[in-house]
Amino acid sequence: MFQLPFPVRDAEATRGGRDLGDLPEWDLSDLYAAPDAPELKRDLDWLEQACQSFAEDYEGKLATLDAAAFLDVIRRHERIESVAGRIMSYAGLRYYQLTTDSERAKFLSDAQEKITTYTTPLVFFTLELNRIDDATIEGWLSADTDLARYRPALRRIRAMKPYQLSDELEKFLHDLGVVGDAWERLFDETIAGLTFEVDGEELGIEGTLNYLTDPDRAKREAAARELARVFSERVRTFARVHNTQAKEKQIMDRWRGMPSAQAARHLSNDVEAEVVQALRDAVVAAYPRLSHRYYALKQKWLGLDRMQVWDRNAPLPMDTPRTVTWPEARETVMNAYAEFDPRMAEIATPFFEKGWIDAAVKPGKAPGAFAHPTVTDVHPYVMLNYLGKPRDVMTLAHELGHGVHQVLAADQGEMLASTPLTLAETASVFGEMLTFQRMLENAKDDAEKKVLLAGKVEDMINTVVRQIAFYDFECKLHEARRGGELTPDDINALWMSVQAESLGPAFDYMDGYETFWAYIPHFVHSPFYVYAYAFGDGLVNALYAAYRDAPEGFQDKYFDMLKAGGSKHHTELLAPFGLDATDPKFWDKGLSMIEGFIDELEAMEK
Repeated sequence: MFQLPFPVRDAEATRGGRDLGDLPEWDLSDLYAAPDAPELKRDLDWLEQACQSFAEDYEGKLATLDAAAFLDVIRRHERIESVAGRIMSYAGLRYYQLTTDSERAKFLSDAQEKITTYTTPLVFFTLELNRIDDATIEGWLSADTDLARYRPALRRIRAMKPYQLSDELEKFLHDLGVVGDAWERLFDETIAGLTFEVDGEELGIEGTLNYLTDPDRAKREAAARELARVFSERVRTFARVHNTQAKEKQIMDRWRGMPSAQAARHLSNDVEAEVVQALRDAVVAAYPRLSHRYYALKQKWLGLDRMQVWDRNAPLPMDTPRTVTWPEARETVMNAYAEFDPRMAEIATPFFEKGWIDAAVKPGKAPGAFAHPTVTDVHPYVMLNYLGKPRDVMTLAHELGHGVHQVLAADQGEMLASTPLTLAETASVFGEMLTFQRMLENAKDDAEKKVLLAGKVEDMINTVVRQIAFYDFECKLHEARRGGELTPDDINALWMSVQAESLGPAFDYMDGYETFWAYIPHFVHSPFYVYAYAFGDGLVNALYAAYRDAPEGFQDKYFDMLKAGGSKHHTELLAPFGLDATDPKFWDKGLSMIEGFIDELEAMEK
C-alpha cells in the first residue's frame, strides 16, 4: 500500500461512529510512484516534444491527408491525451486527498500550467478539422473501417463548428484557462478549510453536514445554524467566485454565439436542449406529487407542526440508528452486484483490494464523493467520505457503479471512452437501485421496509427534485448576472425562490439558509452539471422497469451499453431496451416509479 506523506487521523475522530473497520486509502502508484518520480519527468518531457512535433507535422495540412494518414493523426492525438491525462489525474487525486496542503496545491497548479503550455500547439487540431468540408470527412470514414469507429467523436467535435473563434483567440483562451482554474481552487481550498463548532466539537464541512441526519433534532438544528453562520461569514468570497465565473461564462458564450448559458453544457452532454427542457418541465410539474406529498408524510411521522430545513434529511422515528461497518457496506453492495450479474462483482473487486478507493474522512480532504476514470490504460479511482451511515452504503454503490462503467468503457480508447454526463450517471444510479432492491427484499418486517422505502424516496427526491431546483437556480443566476454584478443578497434571493417551490408548503426556513448555495461544488466546477443527476435517475428508473418487466437477456444489453462508453448517442444506447428519451412522456415513466414508492408509503399508513 502506497503510504500517504501526511499524518492521517482516525476516521472515528470525525462524526460517524467508531469501529468502521479498515478503511482503504488510495495507492496512486499505478499512476506515478511519487511527485518526483523519474517516470513523471519523462512523461512531461515526452509530452512537450510530442505536442510540438504533432503541430509541426499536421498544422495547416489536415485537409490534404488521406484516410490512413488521418487515422495516424487521431492515434497520435489519443496518445497525447493519455499521457497528459495520467499526469493531471495524479496531480488532481493527490491534491484532493489534502486540499489544504500548499505543496500539493502548488504541484497541481504547476502541472496544470505546464500541460496548458505544452498543449497550446494542439489547439489548431479541432479548429482546422471543423474547417474541412463534410464530404471530405465522410470520404475518410467510408474509406477506413478503423477510422470509422471515431465517427461519434468527430461528430461531437464538429458540433462546436458554429461556435468556434479564430485560431489566435482559441489559443489565447486555452492559455487563459489556468486563471479560471484558480477560482475553482480558491473555492475548494476555502470549503476544505472551513471549521464549524457543534456541541463543543470542532468539525470540517463533511462532519457538520453529517449532523443534519442525526436522530437528535437539537443537534440537527445546531449544525444547520452553525453552517449558516460560517457560510454567512464567507458569503462575500463565495459571491465573488460565482460572479466571476458567471461573468467569464457570459463573455465566452457571447463571443462564441451560444444561444443560451446552458447551450455549452448541452453540447458537451451530447443532448438536445428540448430533451433537457422536457425533463425539467416534467419534474417541476411533479413537485406536488413527489416532494410536497412525501414531506407531508414525513412531517406526520416526525410529529411536527412545521418542518424546518434541518428536518429534511432527518432519520425517521421508527428507524433504529446504527453504524454500518466498511466490511458490511462492501458485502451489501457486492452481493447486490453479483446477484444482478457476477461480472459486475468481478469488475468491482479490485477497487477494494488494490487501493482504488479512498474512504476515510480526513482533515483537509475534499468533501463529497466521486469516481475519476484517470486514463484508459490505468483504472478509475473512487473517493468517499465514509461515516458509517446507511446512506453511505448507497454512495458506495453509486460511485462503484461509475467505476465499473469506466472500466468497461476503457476499451473504446481516450476519444470514445468518456461518456456525456447525462449517460455517465446511468451505471451509478443503477448500482444504487440494485443495492436498494436487494435490501428491500431482505427486510425482516414492514417497519424496516418502510424505513428503506422512505430512505429511497428521499434519495430520489435529492437526486431528481433537488437537482432540478439547483438547475433552475443556476439558470436564474446566470441570467441575472447578465444584468450586472450580483450582491450576496441577490444570490440568496435566487436560491430561496427555488427552495420553497421544490420543497413545498411543509417547510419553514431559518435565517441563514439563504446562503446554503455557497457550498455546492457543481455550480463552480461544472455549471449546469446538476441536471445530469435527474437525467440519470429518470433514465435508470425506466431501465429498471424494463429489467423488471423483461429480465431475459437484459444483462448482456446492459453491459453492451456500458462498454459503448461515449461511442453512441443516447437514442442508440436506449433503443435496444425500447426506450426513447426524446419522447416527452419518457420522463413520466421514471417519475412514476418515485410516485409508486410514495403510494406504498401512504398505503402503509392506512
